[in-house]
Amino acid sequence: MPAAATERGRGVRSLTLFSPSGAVARALPVRRAAQRLAALGFEVAVDEAALALHQRFAGDDATRLAALHRVADGAPDVALATRGGYGLTRLLDRIDWPRLARSVERGTRWVGHSDLTALQLALLAHTGAPSWAGPMAAGDFGRADADGGVDEITRDVFAEAMRGELEALGFRTAPGFDGLDVRGTLWGGNLTVLCSLLGTPHWPARAARGGVLFLEDVNEHPYRVERMLLQLAQAGVIDRQKAVLLGDFDGWAKSPLDRGYRLADALAALRERCAVPLVTGLPFGHGPTKLTLPVGRRVRLLVDGRQVLVGWA
Repeated sequence: MPAAATERGRGVRSLTLFSPSGAVARALPVRRAAQRLAALGFEVAVDEAALALHQRFAGDDATRLAALHRVADGAPDVALATRGGYGLTRLLDRIDWPRLARSVERGTRWVGHSDLTALQLALLAHTGAPSWAGPMAAGDFGRADADGGVDEITRDVFAEAMRGELEALGFRTAPGFDGLDVRGTLWGGNLTVLCSLLGTPHWPARAARGGVLFLEDVNEHPYRVERMLLQLAQAGVIDRQKAVLLGDFDGWAKSPLDRGYRLADALAALRERCAVPLVTGLPFGHGPTKLTLPVGRRVRLLVDGRQVLVGWA
């Protein structure tokens, strides 16, 4: 169980909420998130454009690009996205990547998931700088109490990671991986977004060789998940991994054409083609419970029975 989210004498850590992708539909979840994060000991600031609106985006491209660079220049201890959606792909060719990397050198931890996968993997590709795949403000820390509030594991793991105290994570998987012991760069994120980077200058080619890849997605039927996984396999990505960690793939609806076809069948089709271990059960994705994962860090992955341990220095 993660340690309680207390400061333990480490002092207040600065945290900025920013919106690089989709529009925030309502301000209340962001305000609620700011209050809850402050209660954890963070000194919270909300970027001036966090609630901007332009079509389905959190401001037009210039507004969101300026927000990214503004947050980077401010170099808070934590740069936490309000939400994902779509929008970062529009910005990738215009982001000043060394500028973001300098913020990481000054101690900034860029955190998010979903569409933030594009930012995290491109940052890794262009500069080698690490980031964190984890919760976001509106959907996680801003969830109403009537909808379950903040998941305790999500909250506590995030707080521990942002304090620099987290060195390992554990979860249970299906039988069949006992004794697995590999090392490599941890990378990945949302499967759809990751596949969209293939063949672009923003693909993290170095991490994609001999790495530990983690994946999740939402609202994608298992046949679409299978198709994207096969795309990665046919592009040679899967076979270059030491292991693949699979998180949540939820939110999809069954079809009368499925006739019993499930995600397990999609994974079975991939396992017939690839020898790389596909380890399921990673608590990460669009559900309420998610770990905070160090993207771009070298990790050791151990499996003892059904218990998985991912550790880093």
